[in-house]
Order: sequence, then C-alpha cells, then structure tokens
Amino acid sequence: MIPRLITTGLQFPEGPVAMPDGTLLVGQIVNGNLTRVLTDGTLELAAHCGGGVNGVAIGPDGAAYVCNNGGSEHAYVASRNWYLPGDQPEGFTGGGIQRVDLVTGEVTWLYTHVDGYRLRAPNDLVFDSHGGFWFTDHGKGRHRDRDRGGLYYGKADGSLVTEVLYPLDAPNGVGMSPDGSRVYVAETFVGRLWAWDVLEPGVLRTKAKGRVHGGELLVGLPGYDLFDSMAVDSDGNVCVATIGDHPGITVVRPDGSGYEHVLLDEPFTDPLNTNICFGGPDLRTAYITLSASGRVVAVDWPRPGLALNY
Repeated sequence: MIPRLITTGLQFPEGPVAMPDGTLLVGQIVNGNLTRVLTDGTLELAAHCGGGVNGVAIGPDGAAYVCNNGGSEHAYVASRNWYLPGDQPEGFTGGGIQRVDLVTGEVTWLYTHVDGYRLRAPNDLVFDSHGGFWFTDHGKGRHRDRDRGGLYYGKADGSLVTEVLYPLDAPNGVGMSPDGSRVYVAETFVGRLWAWDVLEPGVLRTKAKGRVHGGELLVGLPGYDLFDSMAVDSDGNVCVATIGDHPGITVVRPDGSGYEHVLLDEPFTDPLNTNICFGGPDLRTAYITLSASGRVVAVDWPRPGLALNY
C-alpha cells in the first residue's frame, strides 16, 4: 500500500484516535504527551500525562482515556532519528489508566491498582457499548527479568476495575467484534492473536476448551514477526499492527481461517508499525503510527473500519 504522510516529529507515537473533526489524537511514550494532530499536520498539546502515553480511546463522556505505561527507557539512534523502546526506567513506580478532559487538559488517575496489585504498563483499551472498557497490561521488562501481563475490565466512572485474565504473554492490542460478543487480544513476543467469548460486561467464557484461559487461537505468526495494537474492520477482520522482520498490518479473518499481510511501500517502512485506527467520513482511511521514526501515515483501506462505541 502507498501511504501518505500525516505528520512527523513525534517521540514514539502510539494509540491514534481519529476524531470527528478530522484531527487525530495520538500518545507519545517518550515525552508523556497526549497530542492533537491538526488537519495540516501541525502538532498541538492536548495534555501532558507524564509517564508514557500508550493506548488512547474516547469514552462515553467525551473524555480521552489513556493507558499510561509509566514510562520506559528509550534509545535514541541519531543516525536515523529513531527512538527504540527499552526497559523499565530508573525510579519507575507503575502505570495506570488516566482520564483526560479534552477541553481543559486536566488529567486525573482513574485506576492504578487492581485487587491490591499495582498496574505495571497498561498498553491498549477498547470501550464496549455498556460504558466499560477492556484493557491490557503489557508488563515491564528489566535487564534480567520481565513482568507477566493480563487483561482487565474497568468502568469509565471509576467505580469498578477487575482482573479478567492472568497471566498472558506480553498482551498488547485489544479489540472487540462488531456485535460485541468477542474480545481479541494480541500477545507481542509470541506473535499470537486470541479470541474469547463475552458472557457479560467484564466476564469472559474461560472454561471452554482452548489453549490459554479457554481462548481460541486465531493465528500464530511464523519467524520474527511480532504483534502490537489492532483495529477491527466492518467485516469483523482483525487488523493487527505487526513489527519485526516484515512490518505492516496483518489482517486476520474473525473465524481464524486465514490471514494476509499488508506491507507499506517505501519510503514509509519502519520496524515499529505499532498502531492502526480507522477514520475519515466513510471510515476507509487507516491511520498507522510509525513509532521508531515518529511519523503517522494514512492509507486508503479496501473496507470501512468498524465504528467505535464512542
């Protein structure tokens, strides 16, 4: 696919959200900013959240909800003007879920602990039609060990957060089927995409026959290709940003019967194509974050994206 450049100069962008007015919201992990990308590509500060702004979604109250991973060490490669992700930084205390008032820029912490345990590095989130949201905690890596992560469910009003699946292997992207009956989670380092049936808000079918917590394995990538975040299209296909040897978008059929890999044409290759979202008047524009090089690009997608709940 032939991309067109939307903006550049970001410091490890993730979590793009296409807004109704044609602007984008995007997080920056290195500087902890939630940034508004105007239609001419100009960058405008929406809020300084601190830590590392990872996944972003709009909630039922119109506020932005942020998965803050607490910050990471990042190596800057001056010869390429790239940022590459690193381990847990010095002084790290944990991550959490934040609410950002997009009018005032006020940032408040919604959840930092679940069942007495500190969230390590929340990564991505998606709202259901009931005003709650599923989110992943990717865990944090250090020089000789790494946390395990999980899948969680929270309410936007701050009244409830619960651990649903634990442990998972570096869970990253999370999405929902068009009818809300399934939740998808991508595990990064093993390159696997899983699906679970939703019984009710915050409750999954985990007793069914399956390989991880009763989940159905939709795809496991060969070689050194890793999964990051995702978006779902109107046909229910799960479009997962893929990093590694073949960076691009992996489009997985919802029944797990197959997948295709979409590459981006030069000069828009980047080893870290981390996130995808759909926007535009017909939802046929896919916005993709190229995190190492600090860019956001857009491509014309063959199918409309799935309209999000808010």
